[in-house]
Amino acid sequence: MSRAESVPETGRTGEGGVPETGRTGEGADVATDTAAGAPATPGTGGPDTTPPRPAASAARSPRSGRKPGRKPNPLWTLGLFRSELVTTFRRWRTIALLGVLAAVPILIGVAIRIETSDGSSAGGGGGEGPAFIAQITNNGLFLVFTALAATLPFFLPMAVGVVAGDAIAGEANAGTLRYLLVAPAGRTRLLLTKYATTMTFCLVATLVVAVSALTVGALLFPLGELTTISGTRISFTEGLGRALLIALAVAASLIGVAALGLFVSTLTNSGIAAMATTVGLLITVQILDQIPQLHALQPYFFSHYWLSFADLMRDPVYWDDLTRNLGLQALYAAVFGSAAWARFTAKDITA
Repeated sequence: MSRAESVPETGRTGEGGVPETGRTGEGADVATDTAAGAPATPGTGGPDTTPPRPAASAARSPRSGRKPGRKPNPLWTLGLFRSELVTTFRRWRTIALLGVLAAVPILIGVAIRIETSDGSSAGGGGGEGPAFIAQITNNGLFLVFTALAATLPFFLPMAVGVVAGDAIAGEANAGTLRYLLVAPAGRTRLLLTKYATTMTFCLVATLVVAVSALTVGALLFPLGELTTISGTRISFTEGLGRALLIALAVAASLIGVAALGLFVSTLTNSGIAAMATTVGLLITVQILDQIPQLHALQPYFFSHYWLSFADLMRDPVYWDDLTRNLGLQALYAAVFGSAAWARFTAKDITA
């Protein structure tokens, strides 16, 4: 038998032949193209050139299950903020810091009570900063001003520096940072949440000092009308309102420290190193603020206008240094907040 007789001719449809490609008559195998990956176009019999649709599972993010480009729900962001608050304030370190801050007014109040038990006066004269101590025996509300003036130079900033320095570096050290980033938050949103949590701690820490001082002052000393730095007398209710304003001004004075600590926290994966660096910078800046030869630079130190809150006890209130302080804190927040964002968004997260 010859080769031509044994192999059927291509394209013929006779008995034993291979069906001709593309024909739709009886015996044409249209499913051949379909099985090969080119589905037939309805009504034509030819291959379908329409690109296939992506599978439903491929259209979603493999990690979050969300469609690409969809923004996180604002309620989810509030949930993240609430979770950060709970985590921060449940730590034993945070509770210990708040306990130390609450103990400072108690120690001051008890010491003044013992010192003045024989009728002598406490402290010195004047009216700024710790000199409020001279008025505590006349009105316990002054213990609030004295306690805030005593804790602002070191205790409050140190506590804020510890919390801010541990915000990012602590998560990286514990190996939980990359798991936070898997959630649909994004690095920017997570960084803003960390900063908002730190600022909340600033406010809570300041109010802890103020409430502790007010409680001790009411228990150990008389309350009533008080004399302002200007010599005028105001009611106890108005004085209480000014005490609240002073507490808010002190909390706002810590904005720069919080931003600085958060920036340092993005530079390292060690929480202890970040906290130590932040506190060290805080001490260094305050030392430099006391050197007379640096008077030209001192107005730009974040601690320079901290004690300007005493101007809220003037009548009328002297706002110049208060506004300078708020502007300076906003500047530090913008500079170090931007630096923290630039560093954190470009950082290679390995832990």
